Amino acid sequence: MHYPEVDLQLALSHGLTEEEYGWILEKLERTPTFVELGIYSVMWSEHCSYKNSIVELKKLPRDGECMLVEAGEENAGLVDIGDGLAVAFKIESHNHPSAVEPYQGAATGVGGIQRDIFTMGARPICSLNSLRFGSLEDPHVRYLVDGVVRGIGDYGNSFGVPTVAGELYTDPSYAGNPLVNAMSVGIVKNGETVSAIASGAGNSVYIVGSATGRDGIHGATFASEEISEESEAKRPSVQVGDPFTEKLLLEASLEIIKEKLIVGMQDMGAAGITCSSCEMSAKGESGMVLHLEKVPVRETGMTPYEIMLSESQERMLVVCKPGCEGRLEEVFAKWDLHAEHIGEVTSDGRVKVLWHNEVVADVPAEHLVLGGGAPVYVRETKEPSYLGSTRGFDINNVADITAASAQDTLVNVLGAPNIASKRWIFEQYDSTVRTNTVVGPGPSDAAVVRVKGTNKGLAVKTDCNGRYVYLNPRKGGQIAVAEAARNIVCAGGKPLAITNCLNFGNPYKPEVYWVFKEALAGMGDACRTFNTPVTGGNVSFYNENPESAVFPTPTIGMLGLVEDMSSHVTTAEFKSEGDDIYLLSPEAWAFKNDLGGSEYLAYVKGLTTGDAPHFDLTEEQHIQAALMALIRAGHVQSAHDVSDGGLAVCLAESAIFSGELGCHVTLQPGSDIRLDALLFGESQSRIVFSTSAGISEQLQQSISSLPVQLTHLGKVNKGRFVLQVESQQIVNIDTKNLSATYESAIPELMAQ
Repeated sequence: MHYPEVDLQLALSHGLTEEEYGWILEKLERTPTFVELGIYSVMWSEHCSYKNSIVELKKLPRDGECMLVEAGEENAGLVDIGDGLAVAFKIESHNHPSAVEPYQGAATGVGGIQRDIFTMGARPICSLNSLRFGSLEDPHVRYLVDGVVRGIGDYGNSFGVPTVAGELYTDPSYAGNPLVNAMSVGIVKNGETVSAIASGAGNSVYIVGSATGRDGIHGATFASEEISEESEAKRPSVQVGDPFTEKLLLEASLEIIKEKLIVGMQDMGAAGITCSSCEMSAKGESGMVLHLEKVPVRETGMTPYEIMLSESQERMLVVCKPGCEGRLEEVFAKWDLHAEHIGEVTSDGRVKVLWHNEVVADVPAEHLVLGGGAPVYVRETKEPSYLGSTRGFDINNVADITAASAQDTLVNVLGAPNIASKRWIFEQYDSTVRTNTVVGPGPSDAAVVRVKGTNKGLAVKTDCNGRYVYLNPRKGGQIAVAEAARNIVCAGGKPLAITNCLNFGNPYKPEVYWVFKEALAGMGDACRTFNTPVTGGNVSFYNENPESAVFPTPTIGMLGLVEDMSSHVTTAEFKSEGDDIYLLSPEAWAFKNDLGGSEYLAYVKGLTTGDAPHFDLTEEQHIQAALMALIRAGHVQSAHDVSDGGLAVCLAESAIFSGELGCHVTLQPGSDIRLDALLFGESQSRIVFSTSAGISEQLQQSISSLPVQLTHLGKVNKGRFVLQVESQQIVNIDTKNLSATYESAIPELMAQ
């Protein structure tokens, strides 16, 4: 078989640097074969090796009493929730594929994250997503949104796992490089998990699931470079998914795990057979011999290079226990799936690849993997120059709204795509399949899913405001974790742990890496404060287009535990006419002149500037503890945090979600608070909640030990949204009119 002669230029064309190519020559003591060059190129890509990020990732808190595996040790994080059960959960990106082929890019992102969960032995019980796009006024952006949403819906609906929560943000920074982050959550009994490991010399190695094609070749390296005009030509780097095959693979995989037929198993995601064979071997301090001609293929003339690097979906690499081969093959035959014996485990630490008995690759597994010989870089950092301009923002240079314009401004903000109802999106998803969904998309700060056989539930959420991180990376990173935790608490849960998807630009640019480093430091600050360790996740660099980088977007996937499903589950909509409405805020303040980074400033004034909103970790910790105490005491009817859009939007949403109810609220901010900041400022650590009337003394008793304050805002009424400041009424509108704007904004934009 003829291959190109390997030289430095060929290595550079594979995404390796001259220095890295030198390290390969030094380790192998010879020129690599073409197949070996392909193996190194994908294993040392950022997507697989984390070579530009691992130094900072190791600084995140990765230990906690509930954690059952160390961060990064397995395909997904694993957290103990009691009752002999554990939760496996993880979030990952599929940004670059979705930019060039939105339907398949998003669909295979969903499929890949599900495999990370069930490869460990956990049955997926729900999915989430986090999406970022440019302006919906742009026809190409609408094409991307339509394709991504259909891809997520079609794959998830066919696979049979409910999509229960997510988020959508639009901003021009994401125009050429959308972000598509997918999260999955699964349940497994303690002690019934399986590891991604190869051990036991002589044990059989199987490839199971679908046949291998040419889709996805060099997908890992494609995800480790910037989007450019040439990206459209890389559609072959986008995998093609089949959710019906994945459903069969799920059942077959769980069956062989339950019957204890296997030593280890790993999903063939990024870098396909290459990654799974090398990582499993390195983890087990073993090796493998692979006979590639035995791999089932669906295209003629496939070469060893293509087979090793293919990222065809719905495939696993499995190491079988001795004597269990026949039963393993029976299980996969029953589910009408391939189970082909393609090699054996060895004890020499090398992955040896044969093609009709010709050795086409022979590489040391340890040299290829993160934590072994893969490169680790400390990148140069430099504070971005734009921060000097944004920090100089003076609120006094922005005209305040008037009492006469307040109502129209509120209606306008409710129609902003970042605020408006996402029903157009989530109604394309099946959110109730498997009958575990207690609170799905819509009227809740987080979704809640029942843990069958117990009185417990899981509260789950994805969250990040990239604009905050852009304006103040450290504070923005803190807020991303804190708001996710606040959402979990507002839904009745206790935050347990996070997974993250770190979406940034080119790490070789010092300004980008400075922001990355600062944002991770902020995430670490918050995780330590809330005792929510990082269980793992994904780094997605090179999210740039020819114009600029995306907003730095460290998406947080938060897991929380609802201890008592019968009484703790809380949603955001007002419940009963006559209920009292309160604002829970830090003891020292309730309102601030704080407009920096707000949706109001961006959408109404066209300004992305200022600092991220006010935030203090200690204040946030007290607020969350107070609301948790109030919920567990049985006092809270509804709870909704003040976030995007500020206090006025928070109140309006609680009314809109209720359908028939409204509220009459009076704000008494003091003379120095601007009206726009009062209504639309996004100062953190504030929660609006409602209670049965006349229980203010009980409320105060429940939180008396905490430095927080309760401000009585008003009452729930029958269908009108009335807001006054001091004695002046500034908004009086039928809730149905607010709802009409809120619900119609995105459908109307998408119908253009």
